Amino acid sequence: MTTAYWLQGGGCGGDTMSLLSSELPDVAELLKSLAVELLWHPSLSAISPTEHEKLLDKILSGQQNLDILLVEGAVICGPAGTGMFDSRQGRPKKELISALAKRAKIVVAVGTCAAFGGFGAGRIIEAHGLQFCQQERGGFLGREFLSQAQMPVINLAGCPCHHDIITGAIAALAQGVRLKLDEYQRPLQWFGTMVHQGCTRNEYHEYRIEESDFGEMGCLFFHMGCAGPLVPGTCNKRLWNQRSSKPRAGVPCFGCTDPEFPKSTPFFQTRNIEGIPLSLPKGVNRAHYMVYKGMAAAAAPERLKQRTSKV
Repeated sequence: MTTAYWLQGGGCGGDTMSLLSSELPDVAELLKSLAVELLWHPSLSAISPTEHEKLLDKILSGQQNLDILLVEGAVICGPAGTGMFDSRQGRPKKELISALAKRAKIVVAVGTCAAFGGFGAGRIIEAHGLQFCQQERGGFLGREFLSQAQMPVINLAGCPCHHDIITGAIAALAQGVRLKLDEYQRPLQWFGTMVHQGCTRNEYHEYRIEESDFGEMGCLFFHMGCAGPLVPGTCNKRLWNQRSSKPRAGVPCFGCTDPEFPKSTPFFQTRNIEGIPLSLPKGVNRAHYMVYKGMAAAAAPERLKQRTSKV
C-alpha cells in the first residue's frame, strides 16, 4: 500500500478540479487499482478535524508512513517572513509543509504555484515554490533539499496542471518509477516537448499566416501572445478532457508551465519588432528566423491564405 497526503497551500484549488476531471480512469478507480491510500485531501476526505489532527501527529511522529506528499498552491511566507498570511490553527501553514516534506519519501509540487510561486511570487504575500522561486532554484525548502527517497521536489507545472499528468505521475511514483526531470525539475515524460507540438495551427505557423484578432484559423504566436513554441507541455496532444486545448478553441497558450508565469505582459499580445516576436524558441537565431519566416510567408499556399471564416 502506497500512502499519499494532499496539502493545500496558497492557491485557487484549480489542480484539484483538474484532478477530478480524470476519466480514464477516474480518481477513485486509479487509487484503488494502484493500491494508493489517500490519507487526506482537503476536498475529498471525510474524516473529522480531530481525526485529521491525530493523523498529522502520527505522520510527524513517524508512526504513520508517508510515501507521497502532494502540495497544491504556493508556500506563503508573508508578511515579513512570518507566513501568517496563510495560517492554520494560529500557526503559519509553511511550518506544516516543512515538517511533512521532511517525513515524505517523495514530494510533488502540483501546479505552477507550488512549483515556482505562481501569481504571488515576488509580491507582498511572499509566495514561494517548494524548491524554486520562479527561475531561481532554492524556493521554500532550499536548493539542497532531498526527500526521504533522495529525490528533489517533482514539479508538475501548469495552471492548472493537466489531469493526465497528475494521475500519470501518481501512477508512476506508486509503482516505483524514478521520473527523469528537466532543469526545472519537471518530468520529461510530459515536459520534454513544447506545447506547440501537436497544435492544429502548426501549418499556419510554418508559413507565417498570422492573426491579429480572434475567430480565425491562423497562427497566434506572432501577434496574439501565444507561448506554445516557448514552453513545454502536452496540452495539444493529450487535450483537456480528451476534447480540446486553448489553440484548438482559438485562444493562445498562456505559457502556464513556465517558471515565470504569469508574466507582466498582456496575455493576448506578443511583444515584437516588425512582426517578429522578441521571445523566440530556445536555440533559434533571430536573423535566421527573420529570413526563414520571410521566405515561408512568400511561399504560403493559397489554401492557407484563404482561411477566413467570417461572414
